Amino acid sequence: MLSVQENDRLTRVGPGTPMGELMRRYWHPIATTGQMADEPTRAIRILCESLVLYKDRSGTLGLIQESCPHRRVNLLYGIPEQHGLRCPYHGWLFDETGRCLEMPAEAPDSTFKDRVTALTYPVQELGGLIWAYLGPEPVPLLPRWDLFVQDGLYRDAGAVVVPCNWLQLMENSVDPVHLEHLHGNYFPYLAERGVLSQEVADATRALKRHHLKIGFDVFEYGIIKRRMVEGQTEEDQDWRVGHPLVFPYTMRMGGGGRAEFHIRVPMDDTHTWHLWYMCYNPGPGVEVPKQETLPLWEVPLYEADGSFVVDYAEGQDIMTWVTQGDITNRSLEKLAESDKGLILYRRLLQQQLGIVEDGGDPINVFRDPSRNQSITLTHEEDRYNRSRGWNMEMLTFAVSRYSPNLELIKGMFAGAAAAEEAQPLD
Repeated sequence: MLSVQENDRLTRVGPGTPMGELMRRYWHPIATTGQMADEPTRAIRILCESLVLYKDRSGTLGLIQESCPHRRVNLLYGIPEQHGLRCPYHGWLFDETGRCLEMPAEAPDSTFKDRVTALTYPVQELGGLIWAYLGPEPVPLLPRWDLFVQDGLYRDAGAVVVPCNWLQLMENSVDPVHLEHLHGNYFPYLAERGVLSQEVADATRALKRHHLKIGFDVFEYGIIKRRMVEGQTEEDQDWRVGHPLVFPYTMRMGGGGRAEFHIRVPMDDTHTWHLWYMCYNPGPGVEVPKQETLPLWEVPLYEADGSFVVDYAEGQDIMTWVTQGDITNRSLEKLAESDKGLILYRRLLQQQLGIVEDGGDPINVFRDPSRNQSITLTHEEDRYNRSRGWNMEMLTFAVSRYSPNLELIKGMFAGAAAAEEAQPLD
């Protein structure tokens, strides 16, 4: 367990808090390029700060404080100009650096605008996402993790605001045994109650396999999570290779036909923007459609009666995260041997907090461009292997079910399967 003070240290993310200072050393996704194509201004909540993301008429992105420095009007209602964002109240115009360019009601020879600035933060685009950096200078490089820059992928993303602290989501990523108990048991239970069909329950039967071993290793970019379940040996990739938790807030899963990032962005102490960044690689013989922007779809939290949506795997996860409370009281928990992954993750968080407090760079802060062309992450190549028919059942009980592009994705893999069958035998 953690003391109340230790729990606060690991969960609170506001300015000046230990975890807030650590999180401000990293770039965070705050929107998609497609969202900014629909609306030129967008309210952003991140690390306990309320900001406005905008795109001016030249296409330049800016991230600016929510309230105008003049009379505190919300700049969400600002007017994008050729260069900068204009406050709708008195016309003060600010650029992406926070510099005030115009004060139309002041005398032409007034220099007051040169002494007024707005708080702004750097933003960049990568992989269809818009990223923000809220930390001190010098600004580090935006990490080019493999799935953001790899060619030949079809990408889309699901998102939801989860009403609880970010750490509850991340600790789930280093808790392998919940797979057999939460998902392995819950799907048959729902089928027994008539909420799900028996076909879906049968398709999820493999999730119930008992864990024989779990293992965790700290590596260059975070923690590798490994498991061996009934029917597997130490030669299976689930144990021999595993998949990574990318410090501080991302998990990478999958290989072969499908790979994904689960990104947990702390909005404030009690809200987390969860992003499922999905990448599909149907293989030879199928042309991947060109994408101008990253499609983003909303993931529902609740049924009409206010209960959690739990008939898919990620919905079951969300139910467990939120019902722990806004910020779970870890001073009351009773940890066991099977919790060694989250204990290791907490230790890594505490270690990196100490590095920042000593004035150093934590892990995954990149400053050398030669190390940042494409950062390949360890992963199990056969988890969603195309040669297994790409586990099409996964789409029926995973978060991908909510993608409006689901039929297109299924069609790509059906085409890949047909192309493979058409190949002459050696």
